[in-house]
Amino acid sequence: MVTVRAPATSANLGSGFDTFGLALDRPADIVSVERAHRTTIEVTGAGARYIPEDPEKNTVGAVAEALDAPAHIHIDKGVRPASGLGSSAASAAAAAVALDELYGLGHTREELVPVAAEGEAAASGEAHSDNVAPALLGGFTVVADDGVTQVSPDLSLVACLPDIVVSTRDARQVVPTSTSMDDLVETVGNAATLTVGMCRSDPHLVGRGMDDPVVTPARADLITGSEGVEGAARAAGATGVTVSGAGPTMLAVCEPGTRRAVAMAMIDAFDDAGVDATAFQTSVGEGATLYD
Repeated sequence: MVTVRAPATSANLGSGFDTFGLALDRPADIVSVERAHRTTIEVTGAGARYIPEDPEKNTVGAVAEALDAPAHIHIDKGVRPASGLGSSAASAAAAAVALDELYGLGHTREELVPVAAEGEAAASGEAHSDNVAPALLGGFTVVADDGVTQVSPDLSLVACLPDIVVSTRDARQVVPTSTSMDDLVETVGNAATLTVGMCRSDPHLVGRGMDDPVVTPARADLITGSEGVEGAARAAGATGVTVSGAGPTMLAVCEPGTRRAVAMAMIDAFDDAGVDATAFQTSVGEGATLYD
């Protein structure tokens, strides 16, 4: 048996739609695999009852098929589905690393990114790499057609997950199909600022760079109380707040020493909007990790 832990991730980060991704230290999925003549899947943990165990409909089944590596696969979900925290990517990344190790296939982590992305397609209908790249490699990743760039910043983060559901498909339907030149220039500038901030582990630059005039406002409208949550987080010490992935999780980058205050402020603001929420006080995490 091979067991792998893969982290939750936050994609987009505001200005980096379908390009930026960030691994979180917590929560995480744990996937165990054993050789078998055909692939079978068992799912336990957060939201397990909503996840299909049919290999043709499950993200890890697609990974096993892509690697030609049939196995009995057990997924212990720590990342809730439809959370905006890369739930399907965490499972796909963990399965890709575990199956590669189980069968001695010898792929690099970079080579496993498109394999895990095939698993994402089973969950969302499209093979995006913005979540699977940080789930595999850790740190902050920039996905392009010709590969992935990665750095490992040191940042304090809060991921606040409200007790509502926003599906990836629904969140994609509200994304504008065009934008103005002014908004394009602003987004490019913010994305560049965020990237420099990641390279410097600078929460102020990262926070400034998370601003996005195009995609985030449309998705924030799907999250009850999002405006109040952002304001409360900033007042408590967050340097930037955005929608994590497709939502509904809100991600905050924090001043050192303010993470607990930011987490409580975000929970209280969701409560004021009549929504229960859970906050993960976290940081930038490692990629998928083999258990000894």
